[in-house]
This record gives sequence, structure tokens and C-alpha cells, in this order.
Amino acid sequence: MSMPKVMALVLAAALAGAAGAWIFFSGSEDTNPDPATAAVAASAPQGDGYIDARTKGSPDAPVTVYEVSDFQCPFCKMFVDSTFPTIEAEYIETGKVRLIFVNFPLVQLHPNAPAAHEFAMCAAKQNRFWQVHDLLFQTQKDWESLEDPADYFKQLGDSAALSSTDLDACFASGEVRSIVESEARTVWQSGINSTPSFMIEGGLLAGAHPIDTWRPILDSLVAAKQ
Repeated sequence: MSMPKVMALVLAAALAGAAGAWIFFSGSEDTNPDPATAAVAASAPQGDGYIDARTKGSPDAPVTVYEVSDFQCPFCKMFVDSTFPTIEAEYIETGKVRLIFVNFPLVQLHPNAPAAHEFAMCAAKQNRFWQVHDLLFQTQKDWESLEDPADYFKQLGDSAALSSTDLDACFASGEVRSIVESEARTVWQSGINSTPSFMIEGGLLAGAHPIDTWRPILDSLVAAKQ
């Protein structure tokens, strides 16, 4: 199916049993002006990935959301600032939804994004992913235009109470760089090419949508699962 360039709702399929299918494009950054959509399985890219460290919510939650994000994407920041707090309060903290962060730095648009994702994954190794996640979005305007953001990220590491020794060792090893690159490649091959995008029980929601878009989707899925 070919997607038009305009940022608009192009398909909303009715829920069928416990699974739904949606394709929305609104308020997202797209690396392809005329992208083709493909079936997206609601599963995290394979590999170690420190999944637990970048997961919020109960493992027993009936609905799992995979957030495909780019730390330098302004629309991802919009979602984190305006919509995610309500999702967290109404669905994650109440045991209805589990959310897993998936790395997808759009290198063509955001040259500092790969380094930001590597930094966040090094924080995940110290079980401080979400603290760094929040700091990266809060300070996005400060680091997005830096020629080399490495020193800035090390300062953020201090703010997040990271071990500087472990952080330096993580950067030097290249382990998390390989994870980020592999994960981004898997996401691209699945047919996702914009951020933020969300894989939700077999459906794809792309864009920084308001909570009024999210509630009927999540409520319907939670009810179907239960």
C-alpha cells in the first residue's frame, strides 16, 4: 500500500478480537516522501538490547506498546512532553499497558541521534535508562546542534548519577552501538520509516498523537484482552 505525503489519517481498521490494525500518519518525521507500508509484527527487535531496563509497566499487562523513537526528533519530544505522562498515569501505572522503548535514530535527519541513543543504552546498562531518556528530551535543544555532543552527554551522565568509569568503558566497547544499529536496521526492514511510531498488538500508530487518539485504541485492546 502506498502512503500519501500529506500528514493525515489514511486507514483505521476495526478491532478484530484481541488484535487491531491502524495506520495513522500525523505529526511525524518521515525519511521517505512516499513510503510503502508493510505488515509490522508487534515484537521488539531481537538481541540483548537491555529490554528490561527500557521497559515501563508490569510484565503481566494485557497490552504491550513498542515505542519506536529518535531522541533528536522534535515530534518524539512532543509525544513525551504532552501525551506520554497521561498514558503512564492511566495505563502503565494501573497495570493495563507495558511500554518498551525501541531505538530508531534517523541519521539522515538527526546526525547527533546515534550518539544520544548510544548514551541512553549505556545508561540502560546501569539501569538508569529512563532518567537519561527524560534528560535527553528535556535538553534536546541544547545538544542537537553540537558538532560533537560526547562531552555534553558525559555531563548529563553526572546529572543522572551514572558511573563515569562504567560510562567510558561502555562507549569504548562499542557494544551498545552495535545494538542500536542492529535494532534500527530491523525496524527499517519491518516497514517503519518515521518517528515516533508505535507497534500496538499488531497495529501501527505513527505520529505524535494526542491522548484522545490513544484512549479508544488502548481501551478497546485492554477490554478485548481481558
